[in-house]
Amino acid sequence: MAGHEPHYTPPLPGFDKPVKMLIVVAPYYRDIADNLLAGARAALDAAGAAHEMIEVPGALELPTAISLAHRMSNFDGYVALGCVIRGETTHYETVCNDSSRGLTLLGLQGACIGNGILTVENRPQAEVRANPDDQNKGGGAALAALHLVALSRKWGNETKGAGFKPKSEEFRMAGDSKGPKTA
Repeated sequence: MAGHEPHYTPPLPGFDKPVKMLIVVAPYYRDIADNLLAGARAALDAAGAAHEMIEVPGALELPTAISLAHRMSNFDGYVALGCVIRGETTHYETVCNDSSRGLTLLGLQGACIGNGILTVENRPQAEVRANPDDQNKGGGAALAALHLVALSRKWGNETKGAGFKPKSEEFRMAGDSKGPKTA
C-alpha cells in the first residue's frame, strides 16, 4: 500500500524572524479535524511559529477564509485542514476539486498554504491519515506551509527588472540616444 511507503521530508526550515501562521479548520468530522489540528500545532510549535486557529463550516469555505485573511491580515502562511469522505453523490468531487482549486489559485497568487484537506473513500482511511502518530497529514500540511514561508522570505526582496520594476534605482528614459539617459 502506497500510504505506508517511506518518503522523504525536507528538514524543518529555520527562520531569522518570527513566523505567524493561521490554521483554518473545517470540523465537519470533529474527531478527524481534531487529530489534523493536533498534528499541525505540533509541527508549528516545533518550528517556533506563532499560530491562531479559526473554524469554517466545511472544506468549500477554507479557500475563502484564507483569501480574506491573506488580504486583510498579517499572517505569513496558512494551514488548511478538513476531511471529505466519499458519499453516494457527486458532491464529493465538487468539494474536493473546488476546495483544492481555490487553495491552488491562492498559492499561485503568493499565499503560503499547506493543504491538509483529506480526500478519502471511507472513515478508516481518514482516521489513519489524520492520526498524529501515524500518517500525520495535519503536521505535513503545516510543514509544507512553513517551507513555502521560508521560500517567500528567501526570494521576497529579489527583483528581476521585469515589467515596470527597474532592476536598479536608475531609471532610463525612452527616446533619442543623444539626450539624457537617466531621469
